[in-house]
Amino acid sequence: MAEQLNENNITQKPRGRKTMVAGILIVLAAAALINLALQMRSFYTRVTHPLLYEEYIEKYSEQYSVPKEIVCAVINTESSFDSSALSGAGAMGLMQITKETFWWLLSKNGEDISVDMLYDPETNIKYGTYFLSILYEEFGSWDTVYAAYNAGRSRVNSWLSDDEVTKDGKLVNIPYPETARYVKRVSGNVTEYRKLLEKYGI
Repeated sequence: MAEQLNENNITQKPRGRKTMVAGILIVLAAAALINLALQMRSFYTRVTHPLLYEEYIEKYSEQYSVPKEIVCAVINTESSFDSSALSGAGAMGLMQITKETFWWLLSKNGEDISVDMLYDPETNIKYGTYFLSILYEEFGSWDTVYAAYNAGRSRVNSWLSDDEVTKDGKLVNIPYPETARYVKRVSGNVTEYRKLLEKYGI
C-alpha cells in the first residue's frame, strides 16, 4: 500500500508542475497583453493629444488665469499643434488668431508686434491665452468662451440675447452647427488633457 501511494505521488508531481507552469505562463501572458494595451493606449493618446510647448503653456496659463488643459485643448482643436498653420480665413499659428483679433489685443495691452510673430509659438500662445482670459471675463462660462472663440464675440452676444438659444444666461442651443461641434470638440479635448496633465504634468 505504501509502495502504491509512493508511486501515485511520483506520477502526480510532474503533472502538478506542468499545471503550475501553465498557470504562471497564462498569468504572464495576460500581464504582458494588459501592459501592451496600456502602452498602445498611452501612445495613441499622446499622438492624438500631444503635449508640446509646455513651458509657454504653463507660463501664460498662469499669467492669464486660464487652466492649462483649456489652452492645450484649444491649440489641439485649432491647429493640432502646428505652429505654421494658416486657415482659409487667415487665422494663423497654434491658436489660429486672425490679424484683426491680434491687432485688437495689441491695442488693449499696448504692445507693438508684427503680425508675422503669430507664427512664433510663444507669441501665439501668449495672445491666444490672453484672448481666452478676456472672453472668460466677459462671458463667465467656458462653453460660451469656446463658442465666442469660434464664432466671434458679437455673434455670441446676439445669441445670448435670444431666449430660444439661452437658458439662465448660458447657451443651450447654438444656432451654428459648426460652432456647436467646435464647442463639443474642445470640451472633449479639455477632459483628455486634464487626465494627461494629472498623469504626466507640465
